[in-house]
Amino acid sequence: MAETGSTRRIRVKLSSEEAGSISLTPVVVQEMPLHELLEHILASAGKDEERVRGLLRRGAVVSGASRFRWEGWDEDPASLRQQLAAFPDPDPARPFSPAACIRAVLRAPGRRLEIDREAGAARRLLRRRSFWEALTAVAAAGAPVYRDYSYRHRADCYLLPLTNVELAALRRAASLLAYAGLRDAIRQITYDSLELYTGR
Repeated sequence: MAETGSTRRIRVKLSSEEAGSISLTPVVVQEMPLHELLEHILASAGKDEERVRGLLRRGAVVSGASRFRWEGWDEDPASLRQQLAAFPDPDPARPFSPAACIRAVLRAPGRRLEIDREAGAARRLLRRRSFWEALTAVAAAGAPVYRDYSYRHRADCYLLPLTNVELAALRRAASLLAYAGLRDAIRQITYDSLELYTGR
């Protein structure tokens, strides 16, 4: 632990965290930069200095589908504050930018459909417009509300409750998608909201 700042590396054990089943995935051990470990912790705990210090001391966090474990330590508060300052803060005054949108999530009770920009922008043969263009146009017209900064996605998150008219527009635009599975999922489920993630 003699290294400081961004050069500091932590020996971390990674394993799969699969709900409702016993994972046979082997544990992977790697030397992880402290900045990268903090990013996983922030994805779980948010940018709360005391909570982050507590997790560093405990030596374990679940982020996404992975569990991270390390030999816990008591981080100096001033040093941790300096490390956390390198991460973005939520900015509710930040307007939604369709051009900066990198991911969208359609939500329904108990369901979520993630669409990244690459998949949404892939055009079917002989189609001039993409589903992604239609989706971001619907989002821009609907004035999404700022929710928070997502450290997991490295993006600001906005929420747009969907009206019947907006959902119908997305269902019509689904024909533009290059992937049949996405087309069917959008047409068959009644989504009630749209999450949008924009990079900085």
